Amino acid sequence: MNKKSLAILLRARMRPNNSTKLALSPLPNEVNLTQSSGSRAAQHAPENENKPQKEFEHVRESMRLAISMNKTEVLDTVLNDFSEGYFSLSYENRRRLLLVLAKEFDLNRTQVRELIKQYLGGEEAQLAGAEEEGGYPAAFYRIERNLRHALKPMYESLFERLNMHPGGLKFLSSLRADILYILAEENIASLRALDSYLKEKLSTWLSPAALELHQITWDDPASLLEKIVAYEAVHPISNLIDLKRRLGVGRRCFGYLHPAIPGEPLIFIEVALLKNVAQTIQEVLWNDPPIPECEATCALFYSISSTQPGLAGINLGKFLIKRVITLVKRDMPQISVSTYVI
Repeated sequence: MNKKSLAILLRARMRPNNSTKLALSPLPNEVNLTQSSGSRAAQHAPENENKPQKEFEHVRESMRLAISMNKTEVLDTVLNDFSEGYFSLSYENRRRLLLVLAKEFDLNRTQVRELIKQYLGGEEAQLAGAEEEGGYPAAFYRIERNLRHALKPMYESLFERLNMHPGGLKFLSSLRADILYILAEENIASLRALDSYLKEKLSTWLSPAALELHQITWDDPASLLEKIVAYEAVHPISNLIDLKRRLGVGRRCFGYLHPAIPGEPLIFIEVALLKNVAQTIQEVLWNDPPIPECEATCALFYSISSTQPGLAGINLGKFLIKRVITLVKRDMPQISVSTYVI
């Protein structure tokens, strides 16, 4: 998409202060199915009534294979099959599949209880044997090792394999967005445990060390600029002129990018370089023309937005702010005041 296409997109889709354009809808297929079915669904109901169930069973089987399979030469095909099939499911079938994942592919609690029983209640005769000098009996170390392994749920292998798969990290983010959507409606303990585990994994894989800090400018691809327009959640961008102003003289925009999700910032922050601290946000948004950057004495961080609903609760924002403060002060030593407001 070139900048001309972006301008057309802006004129066609954007409205000033449109608070609904960013509404979270991570499970759109149910709506699409409802809207597109119409009277034709009634006409073809007999032949199609089993199709959703067949699709569900197919995706469920591909998920099982993705977890249990050890043949690396066909694993990529299975992961593709699972991720593509998942997005074809309706809301209800996604919910069913996530509950299957949370309950049937959780950790083996029978094994965990048995290992704990051995660890806490083992007789001296059972735990005796090759004892290390000044340490515990060797059996304790063996049980601890087995316990650590048993406490890992089976769905961990699915997450780790998807993380290594092209497009997998983006898929996992979408998967967690669906989980959060469901949990907002009903509190299911097994699903909340699944969410907690996936959140922990994503936090590790998206550590600041793995992210690239990128300054977003008007010269970036239009596809990236479109993301800024679409995901600006604090002060919506009203038109192309507004976007160009926010990326022009006296302004900065920085985002965190990940190599596995190219061309799409996970989170971005907007900065205004000002002579004096602004009293209202209107002074920032409509300061035209801006002051020469050499006259700026303060940097105002006036907006920060996430582009991935599935990364909610993973605090990338504070790391981004710290990095940007350091970068702005390095490039503009005269900046003595940094403030953050929304």
